[in-house]
Amino acid sequence: MRTESRDHKDTIRQYLRNIHREVDSAALYRALSVEERRPEIAQVYKRLAAIEQAHKEFWKERLSELGHPVPDFKLGWRTRTLIWLARRYGSDFVLPVVSTREHGDVQYYEAQTAADADGFNQAEKSHARIIRAVAASMPNMSIGPLANALRASVLGANDGLASNLSLVMGVAGAHLASRAILVTGLSGLVAGACAMAMGEWLSVSTSRESHETGVDVEAREPGEISEEERQQLATIYAAQGLGADEARSLADRLTTRREDSGGYAWNAAVSSFVLFATGALFPVAPFFFLSGSNALLASVAVSSAVLFMIGAGATLFTGRGLLLSGIRQLLVGLAAASVTYTLGHIIGTTMSG
Repeated sequence: MRTESRDHKDTIRQYLRNIHREVDSAALYRALSVEERRPEIAQVYKRLAAIEQAHKEFWKERLSELGHPVPDFKLGWRTRTLIWLARRYGSDFVLPVVSTREHGDVQYYEAQTAADADGFNQAEKSHARIIRAVAASMPNMSIGPLANALRASVLGANDGLASNLSLVMGVAGAHLASRAILVTGLSGLVAGACAMAMGEWLSVSTSRESHETGVDVEAREPGEISEEERQQLATIYAAQGLGADEARSLADRLTTRREDSGGYAWNAAVSSFVLFATGALFPVAPFFFLSGSNALLASVAVSSAVLFMIGAGATLFTGRGLLLSGIRQLLVGLAAASVTYTLGHIIGTTMSG
């Protein structure tokens, strides 16, 4: 009896999570349909919103069958943020994150027997392909370049802050003067930003070259594409000026998907430089205005707050828990700073002795 009761509660919690997830997805696609300027693509978003709404109704029925009331759900903070970004910068801006969410939904439903039996996995895979097709239909844009820029931004800010905090703590542990710490921190900022930008440029360029030689090709079987998805793809291609017959023919011939995963190397490089430099500035900034232990404590405090915010903000793209990710990022950054401070202290004491 206890096992049945526990299983019953677990199922209810699962269905509630499913409903909330579909509420968020439906609201996001509705918002994208409003912000999309091309009517054909807006219709695609409306159709996706309708499908997510139908999924929500499906889980609401399953929940009602268990005798549990269906509560009203508020939109999650990630969805509200994406909607705000879409309204401010356009629907195209959030497509990389939407694509990541769709892939996450595939994995999310794969673990649920009820979802798999009712075709949720295939539906979410179809949605992910449609979103990639929407991105590919836009001039000079695909999920790959935008995703690279976003990834470079997050990594750049995090690496800049963590590495320069460790550097500042290392020289502070050696009991150097505040001016020396400031000069060291600024040197680390410039050197690290240049190295990060160069590394990102090489990485993205190499990825593009590998793609162009056919090394990185995503194979797809024609049978995986449903009739509804073919119609959605045909609509997308028709939006680019193709005739109805030609658009349909192109959608029918679509058996492989090549995505420019290495494009926009300079965009990624510039983004890495700016974000690394921005992150690296926080540990150094207090030394412009303070000195001694006050500057050191202020550096740790400011850096800790920003470390947490970077970890929490990254969950917009990863979908993981905000608090857990923020705390994890904070602890890792402080652990690295503690190690370098200790080593700096040992080296400074040894050399002075």
